[in-house]
Amino acid sequence: MASTQTAKTYATGKRKNAVARVYVKPGTGVITVNGRPYDKYFPRAASQLLVQQPFEMIEVMGRYDAEANVACGGRAAQAYSVRFGIARALAAMDGERRSPLKKAGLLTRDA
Repeated sequence: MASTQTAKTYATGKRKNAVARVYVKPGTGVITVNGRPYDKYFPRAASQLLVQQPFEMIEVMGRYDAEANVACGGRAAQAYSVRFGIARALAAMDGERRSPLKKAGLLTRDA
């Protein structure tokens, strides 16, 4: 699925029972989860780092906005599902990003 750099890219992330619908687009680094800033939705620092990890892995932190709607599961599973959705959306935007994200284990789905 090829998309332009100005359009939103959609991906779904799943972990245990948690399902995240994630939209990523070029922007200023704003990440929202269920309409709230991700650091307010995920108060634990470990969960916040999980959400940031795909951006940091390919060194684009602050260059993309992400909007996630997540449901079901616990907060930890939700953080993992958002991370997976962001990684899938970034890989869909540019195929060259797939390899480093895959090597880091960010594109591995939950069995």
